[in-house]
Amino acid sequence: MTDPKVWIKSSRSQSTATCVELTTSLDEIRDSKDPHGPTLRVDVATFVQAVKRGRFDR
Repeated sequence: MTDPKVWIKSSRSQSTATCVELTTSLDEIRDSKDPHGPTLRVDVATFVQAVKRGRFDR
């Protein structure tokens, strides 16, 4: 039997705010508004570097 995934959200987000959550194993991200929805499997270190470089800025 596998352990259930543990999801964490930024301590800076408010309880009613929308936010992304990430697993404690740092390999999946999900939308906090839809906890039963799809997840995105990621290499978190690479993802964070892309965010910091502005890769997803509009």
